[in-house]
Amino acid sequence: MMITIPFIVLENCKDEIKYYQNVFGGEITILRKQGEAVLNADLRVEGATLKFADTQAAKPVMKGDYVRVFVKIEKEEEFRRIYGELAAGGTINTEVYEAPFNGLLAIVTDRNGVCWVMSYYRD
Repeated sequence: MMITIPFIVLENCKDEIKYYQNVFGGEITILRKQGEAVLNADLRVEGATLKFADTQAAKPVMKGDYVRVFVKIEKEEEFRRIYGELAAGGTINTEVYEAPFNGLLAIVTDRNGVCWVMSYYRD
């Protein structure tokens, strides 16, 4: 069995993880700090974990599109709410559309340059 966990690198992890908590909900666990800066943190949401690192810790080569995160959302209203939150201040790559699998898909790059591939599957 393999488990994959998104690992997202951002500038100012301390503040930006609070942004994602506002979008998705969940609980923040600070894993590593340096003074007031948060270097690594987890956001646990409904059994899933998103891992975050500050650019000071991860030292990425370039800004933006560090990772694409596929998110399967259980309820349509939650899908639309999260889509709106991520699109605010970000870029809509692909508007919400009816997907061939009887559901919705959208792709949004948020204000931190993280690309979210969002899905909602109807029963």
